[in-house]
This record gives sequence, structure tokens and C-alpha cells, in this order.
Amino acid sequence: MKRMVLIRHGESLWNKENRFTGWTDIDLSEKGIEEGRKAGRLLKEQGFHFRVAYTSYLRRAIRTLWLILDEMDLLYIPVYKSWRLNEKHYGMLQGLNKKETAARYGDEQVHLWRRSFDVPPPPLEDGDPRHAKDDPKYEKLERSQVPATEALCHTVDRVVPYWEDEMAPMLRKHGEVIVSAHGNSIRGIVKYLKDISNRDILELNIPTGIPYVFEFDDDLNLVRDEFIGDPEEVRRLMEQIANQGKK
Repeated sequence: MKRMVLIRHGESLWNKENRFTGWTDIDLSEKGIEEGRKAGRLLKEQGFHFRVAYTSYLRRAIRTLWLILDEMDLLYIPVYKSWRLNEKHYGMLQGLNKKETAARYGDEQVHLWRRSFDVPPPPLEDGDPRHAKDDPKYEKLERSQVPATEALCHTVDRVVPYWEDEMAPMLRKHGEVIVSAHGNSIRGIVKYLKDISNRDILELNIPTGIPYVFEFDDDLNLVRDEFIGDPEEVRRLMEQIANQGKK
């Protein structure tokens, strides 16, 4: 049996302020730090012992992983970082308050930008200081790989090859891996693993700091998946996320 844990980073400072974050490199809030530590304690209690870890280039995911591994006494294991695990890029929405944006453009339009599978938000212009093209984290990427905006389909397109080429072979070899990433990059992995339709994946909400466990047979066929935690609490947190972009 092989096991992979997907975890969305703990609450960030912009999550707390209900802002669109995307590729903006925002750190964890105090609550987010505690969510990371709590997840680490829970995973240790559940008997997980990861051999390798993955995360994005964004500090909220990196720090969450550090906190988890620290609680589990696993800071020594290899950690692989990839821009392909970054959050969906929210274009011109990055930094804007979600409810204020909904009040300006309407719930329907903001929902389309947030949750459409193939309709991205308006892109950032090249001269916009929020653009990541000059960020040293991405200096080794081709210019075309640094987005100015994304829809979920674009996030899926960059995440799935990373799963197939890097993560799946490591899971097959080591048996247990952990991935600290973001709501939409995790949704991209889940969509692929569970063969969820373009329409149905839009209804999946990933809470911050809650371990999401996937179990596979030795051929990496999915056997089962579940969030670790109180089901009622997980449901409540999912509903909160679904309502973030409404007036």
C-alpha cells in the first residue's frame, strides 16, 4: 500500500483578509502557523513516516511543510520544490479583496473568474509590479512558463506532468510522500487521480491545514481518499471557502 498526503498550506495573511493571492508570495498568519503544527502532530499520531516531500515555490506552502516536518521530527528528509505546484495565478485580481471585488463586478462574474475551468481572470500587464516574470524564483523558466493569469485548466496542465514524471515514481519507490501546496494545484492533482469532470471539480473546496490522504495499491491505482479530521468541521470549512467570493 502506498500513501500520499496532500495538504493545502495553513491560513495565510491574505486568506485572513479574504484577498486573492495566486502567485503573490504571502506568509502564514498566526492561525496558519498553528494549523501547520496541528497537522504535523495529527500525522505523527496517525503513524505516517514520510520519506520525501514536495512543495511549491511560495513561502506559505514551504513554511507549512517545515512546520509539519518539524512536529514529525522529519526535517532531514529530501524536499523538492516546483513552480508547477504553485497556486493558480489570479491575474489582475491578485491582492484584491474577494467580497469587494464581488460588490464591484457581481457575484456571477467573480465566481466565473474564481471557479471556471477555462475562463481566466484579466491578465496582469507586463509592467505591473505584481508580475512574476522578473522574480528571481522563476529566472530559470522560459518566459512563456510565467503566467500573467490562469484558469484552472492551465493549473491542471502544469501539475499533472509533474505528478506523472516526478511524484508518482517517488511514491512508487518510497511508499509515503507529502505534498504541501495550494487549493487549485491540489484540485488539479485530485481531478487527475479521481478522474473528476471539468464541471464537478469546480465544486471541490480544499480547506487550509487539513491533511487529505490518498491510498494506492502497488500499481498506484487509487484505493481510497479521505480528509483526516472531524467530518463536520471539514464540511464547515469547505462551505466557508465556497462563500468567500460572494458579496
